[in-house]
Amino acid sequence: IILKMGKVCAVFGGSRGIGKAVAELLAQKGCRLAILARNLDVAQTTARNLGAGHLALSCDVSSEQEVLKTFDEMQRNLGPINYLVNAAGINRDGLLLRTKTEDMIAQIHTNLLGTMLTCKAAVKVMIQQQGGAIVNIGSIVGLKGNSGQSVYSATKAGLVGFSRSLAKEVAKKQIRVNVVAPGFIHTEMTAHLEEDQLKKAIPLGRFGEPHEVAQAVVFLLESPYVTGSVLVVDGGLQLM
Repeated sequence: IILKMGKVCAVFGGSRGIGKAVAELLAQKGCRLAILARNLDVAQTTARNLGAGHLALSCDVSSEQEVLKTFDEMQRNLGPINYLVNAAGINRDGLLLRTKTEDMIAQIHTNLLGTMLTCKAAVKVMIQQQGGAIVNIGSIVGLKGNSGQSVYSATKAGLVGFSRSLAKEVAKKQIRVNVVAPGFIHTEMTAHLEEDQLKKAIPLGRFGEPHEVAQAVVFLLESPYVTGSVLVVDGGLQLM
């Protein structure tokens, strides 16, 4: 039985970090969440902590078959998707000369191809619904570049070009597509960084918190006249 409650939102990479913070904020606002992650256990724990009526599924976004299966499952359990958030991402930092080709491919497959595949599946559903909203999580590194992150930066820059183009393609169908570009945020992905050194380069003088990025994501999901935009959430890092 599909309960007609709040909007249905799929959060890929929703089990931790920024994706988890987005899921928590949307759940507070009455959305029904699908938490998608490669690790099903972690996704289930996250979904349970959100309260009743949410769904957890395992999905490797780089596999088209898994993405399609996941969307079928979400529709069966929650109904058609209204919101899509792509927060699944990996980084394998290192100088280009020391980067293995398989590490390049892994980042491109998860960060860029994965987002393209989930967007394609979501747009099909949203066209039938006569509307929807997508937010892809990019990175300030994708706009500014960063030594030791050339491949990661390329995938995140690619998201911007992809999202802007898709925004143009689907605007007539009342589907909006935007990007949030975070700076340094306290997550597992940044846990290994020298925070004290990096803080000096950030005008606000600190790393951001996942819930601060989540506010920006939800703002874009809920803003009916914003599409094709890139919202930077970086404590002023890009100013330096």
